[in-house]
Amino acid sequence: MAMEFRSSYRYARISPRKARYVIDLVRGKSVNDALRILRVTHKRSSYMIDKVIRAAIAAASENLNVDIDSLYVAQALVDAGPTRRWQRTRPRGMSARILKRTSHITVVLSEK
Repeated sequence: MAMEFRSSYRYARISPRKARYVIDLVRGKSVNDALRILRVTHKRSSYMIDKVIRAAIAAASENLNVDIDSLYVAQALVDAGPTRRWQRTRPRGMSARILKRTSHITVVLSEK
């Protein structure tokens, strides 16, 4: 059975929809290819996902039986976290709700 290394970034201050655009680029890729793709992707979530993948690589490097170059992104998902809400005053005595969304980014690395 191949070993799996999991890392997550909880309560990331980015909407799940925006983070899913970038996570779809690296799902199923080797670790080196995923980091290379994230380095050239100009999205705010690419930094956060890069951080999660590097944390999973660090967890894998603690195990001496694992070759880091043979790892690939087996699972990569973005779930919605809690949403902070508040009101902003608008003209004519109205108010508008402002939603500050958060995400839970999870990456699982596995050996080929």
